[in-house]
Amino acid sequence: MSENIKDKPTLELPSSEKQKQPESLAQQDLDAVRKLQEAFKEIKRQLSRVIVGQDQVIEELLIAMFSRGHCMLEGVPGLAKTLMISTLSKCLSLSFSRIQFTPDLMPSDITGTEVIEENRATGQREFKFIQGPLFANVILADEINRTPPKTQAALLEAMQERQVTVGRVRHRLDDPFFVLATQNPIEQEGTYPLPEAQQDRFMFKVFVKYPKFDEEFEIARRTTALITEDISPVLSGDQILELQRLVRKVPVTDHVIRYTLALVRQTRIGEPGVPKFIRDWLSWGAGPRAVQNLIIGAKARALLYGRAHVQTDDVQALAYPVLRHRILTNFTAASEGITSDTVVKKLLEETPTKESDLSQDERFKKIFAS
Repeated sequence: MSENIKDKPTLELPSSEKQKQPESLAQQDLDAVRKLQEAFKEIKRQLSRVIVGQDQVIEELLIAMFSRGHCMLEGVPGLAKTLMISTLSKCLSLSFSRIQFTPDLMPSDITGTEVIEENRATGQREFKFIQGPLFANVILADEINRTPPKTQAALLEAMQERQVTVGRVRHRLDDPFFVLATQNPIEQEGTYPLPEAQQDRFMFKVFVKYPKFDEEFEIARRTTALITEDISPVLSGDQILELQRLVRKVPVTDHVIRYTLALVRQTRIGEPGVPKFIRDWLSWGAGPRAVQNLIIGAKARALLYGRAHVQTDDVQALAYPVLRHRILTNFTAASEGITSDTVVKKLLEETPTKESDLSQDERFKKIFAS
């Protein structure tokens, strides 16, 4: 993590931002911030009983959940993605459903279907809807790129509209509703890659990386012995819904919004003030949804760290998972070994965080004026 959580969070606004805040949280909301920070620590402690390491992944998953977003996880097999998500659902006292996507999976296999059932009281036959695995709070869509576009579209409707359509009837899904889709980066044969426009529906794209030596040593020790750990629920579904509403109340200064806009608008080729490396390396840039997700995610991150205000540090920490699947590198970048994360890193380096530096820079004046 990029900063350490203090035992006693400071909820006072910094003096440089007090005059610029459009609003402030009420006292009961500040109490909720403290409870959320304590819950965050407890969730991490509970997860550490089963999951070794992966602190950044866990933090990004929780930020997405409290922001009412969805995540796409990418990593090689055997990195405990499924175990991490199922254990997280236990920590949050939520129902969990795992869907293994395959080429023969149909939309009705995940949304549910209508069956004819005889009413014993009247003797008449009538349709009854049988819910599919999407009717849970936490959904693990395992290897989403292995199923045809028709089934992917059914999942995307559930993610965006929080409902499924069977026949002509719409069925609402329970809140909270959180989808985590996994992709295997090793093999692409026989897959149906999600188009960039559909990947944009995911708030974050999270990379699950190999563990460090000490972490893998502990994994080997735990998983080859008779060690079982019980997970205690930390938050209920109603508490999560309340925290999701609290996230929306967190105030953001105009400077943080301008900084976020500066990051995202620099990725758009052909716009004024775009740096040369963007024109050389990208074929497509991020849209307005990237700005929305950066700001709402930064609000959630601020609360997890016990702050009632958003800093540019929060936006910087979430720039990678928000932007990496929303910018498309070209052939030139691929031939030079340039990835989307490389582009995001260079963007962060070349974008001033101070308000005075940002507003006086000639290049950013063109971006703000366009």
